[in-house]
Amino acid sequence: MDVKQLRYFIALAEERQVTSAAQRLHMSQPPLSQQLKLMETELGVPLFHRNGRHLELTAPGKTLYEHALTITRLMDEAKAEVQQSGLGIRGKLSIGVNTLSDARLPEALSRFRALYPKVTFKIQQNETNTLIKLIRDKALDLAIVRLPIDLDGFDYVVLGEEPLYFVIGEAGPLTPPEAAEAVSYETIAGYPLLLPSTEGLGLYNLLLEQFHSRGLSPAIIGECSDIGMLAELVASGFGASVLPETSLARYRSESIRSYRIDSPQAASNSAVIWLKRDYLSKAAVRLIEMISNGQ
Repeated sequence: MDVKQLRYFIALAEERQVTSAAQRLHMSQPPLSQQLKLMETELGVPLFHRNGRHLELTAPGKTLYEHALTITRLMDEAKAEVQQSGLGIRGKLSIGVNTLSDARLPEALSRFRALYPKVTFKIQQNETNTLIKLIRDKALDLAIVRLPIDLDGFDYVVLGEEPLYFVIGEAGPLTPPEAAEAVSYETIAGYPLLLPSTEGLGLYNLLLEQFHSRGLSPAIIGECSDIGMLAELVASGFGASVLPETSLARYRSESIRSYRIDSPQAASNSAVIWLKRDYLSKAAVRLIEMISNGQ
């Protein structure tokens, strides 16, 4: 077996389908199936149980998977260290940012750029579930996302909490709460709500959990993946919403009223995530440290 075959095997083990693994590897299915047969023939043991179109690792397959992850990681590390040897930190960082992004990233990138001018960047904004897929496909090195999400298979650093605010347009058919600095989830549930998209996962799920734990059934009239557009719709009186402090500060308008949510659970966490047991360049490691420590 060679390293290329091990990468094929890792994709099959993680995707659990030949079709999905082939798409991830940007190759057709027949050659991938042939490579799997060659590996099983060479090792003399089956690596997968076939359950219809799904693949389940056998005991030998699980053993090979652990070794394959280690071997490919070491190869990536060796290649990167040789390339970086004597040249300092350089290369390209691919970073994913959720539409409800953390405010620390721009400042951290500016500090990082001053220290490591030979590093270039590709910064992509998208919904959390898309960012997770891009990291699994190794199209991104790391991403900043909103919690809670399923972090199985990822390493991560939680970046801390920020408060959530109920927001409503100053003008329009909806009547803002009067003489109130804070509102309850019970009050919020009485308004037609336009929430950040389910594709963002974290904040949407957090809000639903808070409503349902109180026996509330909020009137959700829609979702919006573009937070700038969501703020404009709120300002126009289309509906009310809930936004973290970072987003509210970015899109604050005289046409929007904001109210702190009167609950200890009215806070949102963000985290920087990357693929578990995968090689991280020195540049990525240093950037994670700067974002998480505020250096």
